[in-house]
Amino acid sequence: MAVKKKLIEVALPLDDINAASAREKSIRHGHPSTLHLWWARRPLAAARAVIWSSLVDDPSAHPEEFPTVEEQAVERERLFGILRELVVWENSNNDRVLNAAKAEIKKSMSDDLPPLLDPFAGGGAIPLEAQRLGLEAYAQDLNPVAVTINKAMIEIPPLFAGKTAVNPESRSRASIDSWAGNNGLAADVNYYGSWMKEEAARRIGYLYPKVKVPAEQGGGEATVIAWLWARAVKCPNPACGHEAILVRSFDLSKKKGKEWHVEPVCEGGEVRFEVAPGKAMQDGTVNRRGATCVHCGTPIDFKYVRSEGREHRMGEKLMAIVAEGKRGRVYCAPNDEQASVADIPKPDEYPDADIASNPRDFKTPNYGLATFSQLFTNRQLTALTTFSALVGEAQKKAEADAIAAGLPDDGVGLADGGTGARAYGEAVGVYLAFVVDKLTDYHSSICSWNAGRDQTRNVFGRQAIPMTWDYAENNPLCSSSGSMTNMLDWVTKVLRQLPMKAKSGIARQYDAQSDNGMRGILVSTDPPYYDNIGYADLSDFFYVWLRQSLRHTYPKLFSTMLVPKHEELVATPYREDRGKDGAREFFEEGMFSTFKQVNKYAREDVPVTIYYAFKQSETETSNDVESTASTGWETMLSAIIRAGFSINGTWPMRTEKPGRTIGNGTNALASSIVLVCRKRPEGAPMGTRRDFVMALKRELHTALDELRSSNIAPVDLAQSAIGPGIGVYSRFSQVLEADGSPMTVRAALQIINQEVDAYFSDQDGELDRESRFCVDLYTQKAFDTIKFGEADVLARAKNVSIEGLAAQGLLASVKGNVHLLDRSEVSERVDFKAPTWLTTQQLTRALEEGGVAACAKIVSQTLGGRADGAKALAYRLFTIADKRNWQQEAFAYNSLVTAWPEIQSKAAQLAVERPMQDSLFD
Repeated sequence: MAVKKKLIEVALPLDDINAASAREKSIRHGHPSTLHLWWARRPLAAARAVIWSSLVDDPSAHPEEFPTVEEQAVERERLFGILRELVVWENSNNDRVLNAAKAEIKKSMSDDLPPLLDPFAGGGAIPLEAQRLGLEAYAQDLNPVAVTINKAMIEIPPLFAGKTAVNPESRSRASIDSWAGNNGLAADVNYYGSWMKEEAARRIGYLYPKVKVPAEQGGGEATVIAWLWARAVKCPNPACGHEAILVRSFDLSKKKGKEWHVEPVCEGGEVRFEVAPGKAMQDGTVNRRGATCVHCGTPIDFKYVRSEGREHRMGEKLMAIVAEGKRGRVYCAPNDEQASVADIPKPDEYPDADIASNPRDFKTPNYGLATFSQLFTNRQLTALTTFSALVGEAQKKAEADAIAAGLPDDGVGLADGGTGARAYGEAVGVYLAFVVDKLTDYHSSICSWNAGRDQTRNVFGRQAIPMTWDYAENNPLCSSSGSMTNMLDWVTKVLRQLPMKAKSGIARQYDAQSDNGMRGILVSTDPPYYDNIGYADLSDFFYVWLRQSLRHTYPKLFSTMLVPKHEELVATPYREDRGKDGAREFFEEGMFSTFKQVNKYAREDVPVTIYYAFKQSETETSNDVESTASTGWETMLSAIIRAGFSINGTWPMRTEKPGRTIGNGTNALASSIVLVCRKRPEGAPMGTRRDFVMALKRELHTALDELRSSNIAPVDLAQSAIGPGIGVYSRFSQVLEADGSPMTVRAALQIINQEVDAYFSDQDGELDRESRFCVDLYTQKAFDTIKFGEADVLARAKNVSIEGLAAQGLLASVKGNVHLLDRSEVSERVDFKAPTWLTTQQLTRALEEGGVAACAKIVSQTLGGRADGAKALAYRLFTIADKRNWQQEAFAYNSLVTAWPEIQSKAAQLAVERPMQDSLFD
């Protein structure tokens, strides 16, 4: 029986899915990503769309119902309508939308709904969305932190859905409250979490005194939000030897009209701090090159600072205090009382472990902060251990109240499948442990003060633990961002937003390379991206605290002192001294073993979907021909193909939040490429290199046309092109080189990328001759100078003259030297007859200086249908700049293309408004 094609193998409303995914990253309250930090999460919208379209038949699979292409298109559009509604965040628990989506799944699959397995569950987006769509969800991960996150999202809520809250306050008004879905559990987490805060205030509140506010800022006393500290070392200058403070910025607030700063005052070899309104007039004492002594101006290199830190001679000095004023933030100078109250010993017991030797992601061991406890002040350790101990106490209170409320007193815990009072108390404890974990992210000496937003930055602003010089110590007992109240609010809001009517889910610790015994299932997964993120090393930061709170709830899951690392499928050369080649082999063989298991698990009638995002960056030159490939892509694709899969489709899902730290001003990959895989037929033919290249030429250019028409970002295009290209390669059981040896995936990737380059080179033929000259010169020299003679030879070959090009404002020719005018140099006057090169530069500059509105004005006034030529050239210029690592250039062209839909929309609006405005003056 022929396998029916699924919607995901034919067509998707990609723009709508990407728009929902991008928007989702700015939604915070109630979003599952705010339950507990995890790295590189997939948006729920993308996961939901991929799962649903993997189960729903494409209309072409039913020629008896839709015999013509036109009828299939109409039906496909109807399905798109369902999917467009399904991916909207506000519809996450909308019964009408979900029921319509589930009805389509049932129409295609009947009652034979497969369970879904994600063997690399991570943050849990995929299992959660499978559960939302009515599937039984299995989340597996080697990492205990990830497993616990998944338990909190898919395993625990269905156990207690619809149950009344057990706390005395809620029970007294049970008749007026709604306990649908997870509302009862959320109410209890909030109640016992609030009790924890009150109890902590009683036990350690004396450590967080109020501060006296200066009269000019309102007077009286105020609750402290944060204490701002500067690290310090002894100045190495023998003539000085005073305390050299390490401060990156003296600004406290940069909000317009509310600027405040701190001024260091040096007197008698000591330094004190004064707080004053306005911007800081002096730079901080630390920059990328090193530090400077505030007393004598002596440069201090980082080698000295690191040495002082490792010898435990790095101290700290209170620099300023931020408090809750009557009309917003107030900034106070430090005093002895506020400084001395923080000078306490470490608590008797606290979780600790050595920080992994991970030179890329962890910088603090270089400065003597080599254990996790050393990342916290003594006051922070005291507070966090207090809260952690209170988790256990709150859990016992919840269990006792659950018994009083009528839940069975059976003594069976969550780990043994319990649903009675003990299990319920432990469930409350899991979410309260997450509150403590969230506090650790905001209560560490790695946190810094964000003067632009008047709040503390958390530890994990990126996928690393950096070294910070001046740090912010938050008050967990206040009500501002990062407080216990704030963290508790995040967790309870997520609980209320989790699926209201969900089938049971199972989250378990499992090595993806081992056979779990499951068969006939749907697999969708987001595996590790080669060496991008060291999940195990990073999550140790949270694990040590989570283990302290939950080791009695899940004894097997938290049996190890740290997160397991040996089996983690990440290509890290430093792990166990594998080295670069050893790391590559470990990753590829591990992924091969994993996908061999997936091949056993997967059903024949539904595709396997795999998310992957790894920017190609390795360019090799052979016989003057550049070939680009990627070890990250090569190893992953090799594993998938060797395991017996062919790749039937690829979809670029724009899943990353614009403006994320790693992407600012760089060309970081913004999309996950979703690979749609089927088991390769047993009788798949062998092919030659010529067979592969000919098929590639037939199919790749059409695929690239479709990708460009979907407005995929240039930074993502090369990655997206891998899909249709490797799809050709993977349909053969083997591709043989001319000498009879098997073609490697790396060689296939190089050929695919050569075809992508050829595609863009062919586009040059559609340009005017002046623009073709500019592209050639840009490829060779960018905006640097070239001798007139060399430029003249190139110009004659393009049938243009240097003089004519200069007259059109494309280049400058002075004293025997020629250079292309860059964006800042070209004329602002826009001419619809101008070469496409000039228009592209003008649009790129307009976007940089005036945003979408400025670009739209140019498009609406002068270009009309010629605008697409500028967009196409921006694609071409991006590929040139990216290959040569001209980051700012590549970023500019990438930005123009990604903004194009907004530019066109705004231009259309302006075109409509202009005749209306003109008619007012007729």
